[in-house]
Amino acid sequence: MTRKRTQTVMKSVTEDELSRMISREKSRARIVPMLIFIRLLYRGMSVPRAASELGVSKRSCYLWLKRWNSKGVDGLVPMHGGGFRSKLTAEQVNDLRNHLSKGSWSTGEVMNVIRSRYNIDYSMRQVSRILGKFRMHHAKPYPHDYRRPADADQKLKKN
Repeated sequence: MTRKRTQTVMKSVTEDELSRMISREKSRARIVPMLIFIRLLYRGMSVPRAASELGVSKRSCYLWLKRWNSKGVDGLVPMHGGGFRSKLTAEQVNDLRNHLSKGSWSTGEVMNVIRSRYNIDYSMRQVSRILGKFRMHHAKPYPHDYRRPADADQKLKKN
């Protein structure tokens, strides 16, 4: 004998409109299983059975149902916090970008520039992420021979 259904789904949109939402939401793939879950509930399926059909935990499905009942489709959109705020201000980022555009830099050098100019410590990994945002690529620095003449390209050019 099964338990009586304790939570019911609020039918805020028609099943046809729900099917259209599922076909439209291909760009936000995380919402599609949630909408399919709601459609299964519309058709009378229980939450545990719909969860096993979708291969999702019952706990997640009950959360989806609660969010659907309170806010509708907007409740199903994932709410991401966006991560930590940057230690550098927007003005400092622009200043750093302008400063770095004047030469070739290794990641360690950029890390030292940030430390000396802004008194902020970043890891090598975070500095490489910052350079990626600037669309700057860092490379391994090679030593330059001090004996090389300034016009070496011209002298070594084949006639």
